[in-house]
Amino acid sequence: MQDGLSKSERTRLYILEKTAPVFNAKGYAGTSLSDLTGATGLTKGSIYGNFQNKDDVALAAFDYNFEKVTSYIRERILATDNSIERLLVYPDTYAQFLKIPFLKAGCPLLNTSTEADDTHPLLKAKAARALRFWKTSIENQVRRGIERAEIKPGTDPVSIAVVLVSLVEGAIMQAKLTDRSTELRIAMRFLEQMIRDLSRDQT
Repeated sequence: MQDGLSKSERTRLYILEKTAPVFNAKGYAGTSLSDLTGATGLTKGSIYGNFQNKDDVALAAFDYNFEKVTSYIRERILATDNSIERLLVYPDTYAQFLKIPFLKAGCPLLNTSTEADDTHPLLKAKAARALRFWKTSIENQVRRGIERAEIKPGTDPVSIAVVLVSLVEGAIMQAKLTDRSTELRIAMRFLEQMIRDLSRDQT
């Protein structure tokens, strides 16, 4: 719990902490009210006293899950100054995502976008915004690297972002479906080499 929060804010945060992993693992449709009460130990009235309905919990849970992943990545990116090393955080992290507790159920962006594509427009919209945020972050890192003469001039930031996201999400999908990390390791090694090849030192 965080200091400085009101009792209702602490309760709301507690509900999110307990239910966000459930939504990420079971999906919106697969998560029942009994799952929410079971995860929190609270009654339906307590949960819906802090959220309007299941939709409201699910939308907040997506934000919670995505922010957790984003914070984890951001901390590691900011730990280094070099643009290539910053981009390498992605393959380094996702190569071991099955060992990271809050990622074991998969990427919340991939899980949510797959399920909510045609069934939950609000969740789909949140996933779309999260995807734009992620791609823009990658594009900015590439532009920063070009400006700092660490990444080859002429590198297309948009293309790098699209391919990086596609490799990460595709590899996660295969790892989840097969319950093995073989394809994940192959894809992340490929991504690592792709990023290293962006370096101005590679001639």
